[in-house]
Amino acid sequence: MENQMTFSPQVERFFSAPKAILVLEDGKTFRGRSFGSPGESVGEVVFNTSMTGYQEILTDPSYKGQIVVMTYPQMGNYGVHHKDYESNRPFVEGFCVREYSPSPTSDSSLQAFLQKHGVVGIEGIDTRALVRHIRHYGSLKGALSTTDFETQSLQMKAKEFPGLNGRDLVKEVTSERAYPWPSGGQTSRRGGTPTIKLKKHVVVYDFGVKTHILRNLSKFSNLTIVPAMTSAEEVLALKPDGIVLSNGPGDPNGVEYAIQNVRKLVGKKPIFGICLGHQLIALALGGKTYKLKFGHHGGNHPVKNLLTGEIQITTQNHCYAVDEDSLGKEILVTHRNLNDRTVEGMEHRTLPLFSVQYHPEASPGPHDAQVLFERFREMMEESQQAVGSCSWQE
Repeated sequence: MENQMTFSPQVERFFSAPKAILVLEDGKTFRGRSFGSPGESVGEVVFNTSMTGYQEILTDPSYKGQIVVMTYPQMGNYGVHHKDYESNRPFVEGFCVREYSPSPTSDSSLQAFLQKHGVVGIEGIDTRALVRHIRHYGSLKGALSTTDFETQSLQMKAKEFPGLNGRDLVKEVTSERAYPWPSGGQTSRRGGTPTIKLKKHVVVYDFGVKTHILRNLSKFSNLTIVPAMTSAEEVLALKPDGIVLSNGPGDPNGVEYAIQNVRKLVGKKPIFGICLGHQLIALALGGKTYKLKFGHHGGNHPVKNLLTGEIQITTQNHCYAVDEDSLGKEILVTHRNLNDRTVEGMEHRTLPLFSVQYHPEASPGPHDAQVLFERFREMMEESQQAVGSCSWQE
């Protein structure tokens, strides 16, 4: 009887899957197999160093305009679960992994999720070589395809992609109208009687806000989420106790209307800025931002609190940073990235305003920075005591 060579299910699936190809604007080419939706996409290629959390990454609106490469070699083994969504759909332009590992025990597989939402995915490429290329040359535009395999054609499509600089990608991810965020209700039981605690009213600018940011804020606040274009006057008419400027995609300089609104709101109410919101505050106060070589994307970035000396391991996702030298004397830098010394946090010396470049909700990532939500709550309390006002009650 002749010997027959047998392969594992993963190997058999790989060789039977349709082909896929990624071509960068400089001509660098990576050939693999499709494990997402058939089709073609273009975007800026960035890498993420998180070991888990691919679903939160895929559904983070801040990734609009980007093709994401995961540095951890295996993705998909725990499937996709509705409770882990950061928005109602994925916003990445494409997804690149070393090995796709299907899970039989989840609500849905990662492959089915990508196919359902039309996201092109490629597996079987040398992600280490791709990441080293990006680290050396910086973030590059790329074209990912399962239909066109001509290198020169795809290279031209990558070059024609407009990139991120100066573009307003926020308008493509923000909500269409204002809406309340349902709270879990802070209750306590004394003698068997539920008591509703006083809660703050917080207005959240939706520049691409993540669900877990809202969940953390709702622990002590009733939330009103407003579209990115909402005027400062409309926000103040809602009588908030505080304002949150959310994360979001792209270049903050492309969102001029948001910069103008933030400028009008500074000093009127306590403000907490996260990621893009942090950059918008800097621009509103006369500072500048610049594009990083390959950005910060991952759940393992060390940040030092310059006020306390504490080190936090943080979750990050941004391509732009605040220029420290451009900040006025009224701004105090409070946090610094220990990898490249970039500004990771700041506060106003006299007004109730602070911001961080990283993601305190930790989705995905470590929970070191969740104390910042409590700091925002305390800032609203202190601000109300200073002006003698009452908190908004549910």
